[in-house]
Amino acid sequence: MNVLIVGAGIGGLTTALCLTKAGHEVTVLEQASEFEEVGAGLQCGANAVRVLDYLGLMPALSKLAVEPTGVEFRDYRSGNSLYKIALGESYLDKYHAPYLHLHRFDLHSVLATKLQAMASNSVMFGAKFGSYSEYSDGVTVTLADGRKIEGDCLVAADGIRSAVRSQLLGEQRPRFTGNVAWRGVVQSDKLPSNFMDRIVSNFVGPAKHAVIYYLRDQQLVNFVGVVENSKWIDDSWTVAAPWQELKDDFGGWHETVQTLIDAMDRDQCYRWALYDHKALACWSSKRVTLLGDAAHATLPFMASGAAMAIEDARVLQRALDQEQELGAALELYQRNRLTRTTKIQNNSRQVGALYHINNSLLRRAAFAGLNLVGGSKEDFLPEYNANTVKLL
Repeated sequence: MNVLIVGAGIGGLTTALCLTKAGHEVTVLEQASEFEEVGAGLQCGANAVRVLDYLGLMPALSKLAVEPTGVEFRDYRSGNSLYKIALGESYLDKYHAPYLHLHRFDLHSVLATKLQAMASNSVMFGAKFGSYSEYSDGVTVTLADGRKIEGDCLVAADGIRSAVRSQLLGEQRPRFTGNVAWRGVVQSDKLPSNFMDRIVSNFVGPAKHAVIYYLRDQQLVNFVGVVENSKWIDDSWTVAAPWQELKDDFGGWHETVQTLIDAMDRDQCYRWALYDHKALACWSSKRVTLLGDAAHATLPFMASGAAMAIEDARVLQRALDQEQELGAALELYQRNRLTRTTKIQNNSRQVGALYHINNSLLRRAAFAGLNLVGGSKEDFLPEYNANTVKLL
């Protein structure tokens, strides 16, 4: 088939690679004039890594990734450990794929390079989506400048404010969660040599939390700080905000947090509002479907947004291979993704509430409960294999 994909982010490019490998022709419509280095760190569990490995990307990614040895949840002020999750070798032994930290730009670049090698010129830049028309034998996208692009199927990977979704389902306004996220990246050589082990340090406190981990073969340290703030509603990743406000937001927090904030470039602190969507009951028609944040925008508290889009891409490709009729294939794809992505959306909201418990005694008790049950209840995340899961 000739598949049109709106959006050349991680979800869109992964979809393009999966479909190209399966023998389809793809055209990726990207409104930007070129790829830009936006975003910061992201985490890829075994569930996402298996798909990236299927696409032959691991040799390139392994040179850029960091494989953490564990996750540690710590008290925001004292730094005392509240809960630990082992990663590294024990994670690899259990799930047969590693847990990786990647700079979003590095993953995006590897995806784009691979797509260029497999299907050169498949990405159309400066191609802003306007509308689409769906017919019995195809679909036509009309770009904002009036150009028309024809294909057999349309996949919307155009994010939380998806224009395709608005036409398909009507206006679905994202919900502001009352949280904002700070992000910044610091060169490791600007920090003390013993700054932090190769782990994820997650400091949790009243109405806030901060996540710190290494990127790019430990050359960079990534910071994400989430703060309950009802006034900042801009959800752009590229809007800088005053460093002093970041400093004030985390005043009195542990010295690890303070050291990292103090080392940040004052004009390279970014803040964006966190939105999500109510879970959708349907995201496909006969020839149009949604993928990634366009279908199931979720909060970042389970570090699974990119992973869900990567899984979507592989399951969509497999559904197209399994069903001869396109409408049946899109229905199969949707049916096999709805339950899992809805669970991630709901669980992410709950995890965010856990991180931000105001009462210190209740916070310690909550994490003590996690120590009792262990991490088994989250096994559903890395155990999922989009390459082999039976599509029903």
